[in-house]
Amino acid sequence: MWWHVYPLGFVGAEIRPEAPWADRAVEHRLDRITPWLDHVVDLGLNGVLLGPVFASSTHGYDTVDHLRIDPRLGDDDDFDALVRAAHDRGVRVLLDGVFNHVGREHPAFRALETQGPAADSAPLFGIDWTGWNPGDPVPVGLFEGHDILVALDHTAQATEDLVVEVMTHWLARGVDGWRLDAAYALSPAFWARVLPRVREQFPDAWFSGEVIHGDAAAIVSASTMDSTTQYELWQGTWHGIADRNCHELAHAIGRHDALLSTFVPTTFVGNHDVSRIASAVGERFAGHAAAVLFTVAGTPVVYAGDEYGWTGVKEEREGGDDAVRPAFPDAPPAATDLTHAHEALIALRRREPWLHRAHTDVTHVENTAIVLRTATADAAVVTALNLGDDPVELPVADATRVEAGGGDLRDGTVVLPAAGWAVLSR
Repeated sequence: MWWHVYPLGFVGAEIRPEAPWADRAVEHRLDRITPWLDHVVDLGLNGVLLGPVFASSTHGYDTVDHLRIDPRLGDDDDFDALVRAAHDRGVRVLLDGVFNHVGREHPAFRALETQGPAADSAPLFGIDWTGWNPGDPVPVGLFEGHDILVALDHTAQATEDLVVEVMTHWLARGVDGWRLDAAYALSPAFWARVLPRVREQFPDAWFSGEVIHGDAAAIVSASTMDSTTQYELWQGTWHGIADRNCHELAHAIGRHDALLSTFVPTTFVGNHDVSRIASAVGERFAGHAAAVLFTVAGTPVVYAGDEYGWTGVKEEREGGDDAVRPAFPDAPPAATDLTHAHEALIALRRREPWLHRAHTDVTHVENTAIVLRTATADAAVVTALNLGDDPVELPVADATRVEAGGGDLRDGTVVLPAAGWAVLSR
């Protein structure tokens, strides 16, 4: 279970510096994450998912050197120290692999601008050089129209070899796996060539692809990835809660369950690319979203700060992600009621590891209330949510104990207060 950090924002680095990346002095900031590792353990989580840490021009996704730590974060020694500190606490480390594209300041692309098709790096980009003359702009592909993101050619052996080299380099340095950024934009056949080569050296590494749309089960089967991000469940959760439409949440959970015969999705209610869950659903309903996250199947990810109910709205403009990628204080603040709710939910999931892949039934649903039952033949966890402004009594079958949230447990029912929720077990 992961705690997701966007490092450049977390440590207070300048996101859009004016100086070229090669001219930037090394600033040793990665150790600002270390004091938070005990907080990760206190929550009950056992992994840290780090957003981009490699040298880049701006926000981390315009990489300029996959084998160098971004100088705004520190250097190799800083990174090694952070990995050691995590592992000393039993916390695994996942890196963000940006392998679909590179930044325009990447030396491989800069070589094209001066040498054209004669550059050694030309095979990485798959460019049609017809009609090109020295001094002309390089007719490069862009990632989703972003001018600063230069697409790589994933049919090329050179790109495959580059990705294998980068992955194995950092796995040898101690990391435990990879989040594959924009995995949806690449053919699954590319990953099917890369990942087995990496697993030959690191058979225990874990790979989760960012998949926003498409047939996730088919993508996993064809790519050999272990997991993909579950955006459909995220959308069903926050829309269902924000719009007071539990039928949408019920539908998303049904589709989520269908994936379990193929793989276990990577589940979340917040990340670095979307508005904070407390902003999306309203602060008093952030606990409801966390209850869903930790009681349905999946590999859960908590976006750092969501356990405090921090707010932030993503906007479609330059710098529009800054509000959801803030600098963090030097040490964790005092726990809130929502923090304690996360602790209770995570503790339940650690005690009941079968929740990782168990199916969930919707046993009661109306517009503003829903009851979920995740169970095996021997155990059950029941999640009851009230999105309404009045108390409600909901059926909870054979549940006998309130594990998190709050409610008045009666004979086969639970009474929830207005905007209340409870997770129960039997």
